[in-house]
Amino acid sequence: MSNDSSLRIIDDLRAIVAAGTPGMRLPSTRELVTRHQASPLTVQRALRVLAADGVIESRPGAGTFVRAVHPAKTSDYSWQTAAMRGNQSRLGPIAAAMRSASPDVIALHSGYPDSQLLPERLVRAALTRAARSEAALSRPPVAGLPGLQAWFASEIGAATRAGVTPPNPNDVIVLPGSQNGLRSLFRALVSRGQPVLLESPTYWGAILAAAHVGVDVVPVPSGPAGPDPDELDRAFRESGARVFYAQPNYANPTGAQWPSQVADHVMEVVRRHGGFLIEDDWACDFGITTQPTPVAAGDDAGHVIYLRSLTKSVSPAVRIAAVIARGPARERILADHAADSMYVSGLLQTAALDVVTQPAWQSHLRNVRQQLKARRDLLLASLTEHVPVARVEHLPAGGLNLWAQLPSGTDVLRLTRDCEQAGLLIAPGPEWFPAEPTAPFVRLNFAGPNPEDFGRGAQILASELAKHGPA
Repeated sequence: MSNDSSLRIIDDLRAIVAAGTPGMRLPSTRELVTRHQASPLTVQRALRVLAADGVIESRPGAGTFVRAVHPAKTSDYSWQTAAMRGNQSRLGPIAAAMRSASPDVIALHSGYPDSQLLPERLVRAALTRAARSEAALSRPPVAGLPGLQAWFASEIGAATRAGVTPPNPNDVIVLPGSQNGLRSLFRALVSRGQPVLLESPTYWGAILAAAHVGVDVVPVPSGPAGPDPDELDRAFRESGARVFYAQPNYANPTGAQWPSQVADHVMEVVRRHGGFLIEDDWACDFGITTQPTPVAAGDDAGHVIYLRSLTKSVSPAVRIAAVIARGPARERILADHAADSMYVSGLLQTAALDVVTQPAWQSHLRNVRQQLKARRDLLLASLTEHVPVARVEHLPAGGLNLWAQLPSGTDVLRLTRDCEQAGLLIAPGPEWFPAEPTAPFVRLNFAGPNPEDFGRGAQILASELAKHGPA
């Protein structure tokens, strides 16, 4: 059963295929065994090699044949456009940040951290224990497992200001990821065709969720220190909106963190208009040089609807998030969640709770903070050295991304395509604007794989920018 025997059989069969015609039957395994004085295992190994190469094909019960060439069939799906009535066209293609990357490219586009930044041992052990528990066979409560509800409530409770009543576990609704939560929140709090205020730029998933449920987006300009409260007040007043979606801590994509004074002024505006602030605390676990303080920690009147996800910090395979809301708003959100998802996998809830209550969880987060700082600084240094025309106005104190402004006139979408052909994936800035982009931007994830390639990635960006930047 030597490799030489296998190679002889492969060469013999290739010669037969070359001289034959598509669909021609090849010698059987028994014939090949006799012909080459080889074992059946060696023959089967050779056949698997040729099948993997697309040279031959096996037909159970009939034998092995020269692979037939099937002419490409032109299919007409135009009828579907009329059947679907085209009302989903504004959703657009899948965002660049969600694209999969092959191992041979430099991936700075993703919105997720590298697996090296995840608590792998904790997750694997937690999933094993959960699979052996009753959670593997039972249906959890619609609002979530009580233990996990209590944990999410305690996270806000630990940061709650003196004199403010902290949330209780019953205020928590566990969700199958924050994207699902955004759709539920917009459906429950904003009627179809009604306005919702969004920071600009902001998380592309919030823009997508708003489009998906049919609410009208009103952009509110936001910078390194958050939105201008006066501009927010004007937007509330002129649009008649009652909901403002924002990311006060380490905003995606800019990395901005609201100063406490801005947060206080924003809440004054929200209260004055009798509205809601949807606080998306997506990067709660990714502080680098500061600790995030939720705006929700200063509100007990039900104005802040707090959204918190574990998907990025625990594991993308454990899609668990939660919303904390009080009063009738909570009941509406729960009703929408129940209609949309019914309940969240008890297995994943149990595993998530296991991970975040382990003593090693906090030490893991401290280690991630150090790694994120090193990666952030390395990517920034690479840009400074190789792409000095890419301006990073704000050094984020947390999160996963750098938001880089390119020279005026740069065709960002074309640049993104050309960089991909050169082996670099980046995320084009227009995806983060709910209206027209204010300038050419790209978002670069410093938490992705292989930080040792940051320098080479910056060189590719500089090379393509020089070719296709403004004249």
